[in-house]
Amino acid sequence: MSGSHPLRRAETLVLVAIGGFVGANARYLLGLAVPGLAGTFLANVTGSALLGFVLYEAMDTGLLTAETRLVVATGFLSSYTTYSTFALETIQTTPLLGVTNVAASYAFGFGAVYVGGYAAASLEDGS
Repeated sequence: MSGSHPLRRAETLVLVAIGGFVGANARYLLGLAVPGLAGTFLANVTGSALLGFVLYEAMDTGLLTAETRLVVATGFLSSYTTYSTFALETIQTTPLLGVTNVAASYAFGFGAVYVGGYAAASLEDGS
């Protein structure tokens, strides 16, 4: 995806836009199914797992193309996960629930990255 040719830049923009469109709609539907803090938590944790998978897959196996990684990591996940909603919902709740939400979101988010990385590593092993 590198290069400065206008078609390469246009392709990159289109791929990110497609991923962003799908990610935003997936996040909206998840928010309808699981509203509030729980939905935001679920989106951020599952998004962290998928990002961990994509990034570790790129380092370990390289089975996904650069274009697929661009659509998923930059397009889809940037729209699916949400720090701004996480921050807003956290400050709008009680202090105890807010602190719990922050701690759980970061702990589970980092854990999910490792789970995604483990899943990507299993591709290399042929498991």
